[in-house]
Amino acid sequence: MMTWIEKYKTIIIGVLIIIVITFIYITQRKESDMTSNTDFSIVEKKMNMPQEEQINSPPVKKEIFVDIKGAVQHPGLYEAEEGERVADLINKAGGLLKEADENLINFALKVEDEMVIYIPIQGEDIEIPLDNPSSQNSEIKININKANNAELETLPGIGPSKAETIIKYREQHGPFEQIEDIQNISGIGEKTFEKLKDNITIK
Repeated sequence: MMTWIEKYKTIIIGVLIIIVITFIYITQRKESDMTSNTDFSIVEKKMNMPQEEQINSPPVKKEIFVDIKGAVQHPGLYEAEEGERVADLINKAGGLLKEADENLINFALKVEDEMVIYIPIQGEDIEIPLDNPSSQNSEIKININKANNAELETLPGIGPSKAETIIKYREQHGPFEQIEDIQNISGIGEKTFEKLKDNITIK
């Protein structure tokens, strides 16, 4: 008996090794399949989740900047939030000046990005149709015979120095008779007038 075992010892050991290797391979394969199935189930579960649960990150906040000019305490560029109204921006700018004409202001108008809000003074003709308050953003004309320094500075190409010169010119020569007369101001030539003519009035 021992002679037979010794004779086939090498073969028996080889067979046992093959059996062990086969067993290990099958075991590892099953574990790999189980892991793959588990991962697939997780992915599938995520795909079937409601959209609200998949997106956990907060929505990106839209930046809105509004330029407020005219009869407010602190004219300038202000950041706003969606849903805010003209009244909110006036408060951010420190409130209205005493001479502001509230009858020409649509306090309830919602603000938009790149919007310009101009607050007129009493008696100023800015040609804003009262039945179309949204035109406040684009149809403003400055009366160069009545506008103060801050209002004149809202015009393209007009800084503090030129605004002061315009006011002194009115005091010395009287009101402008036509908008072209603004070219009598030193530093305001044809090119500057071309930028101004659609934004100014004498009425």
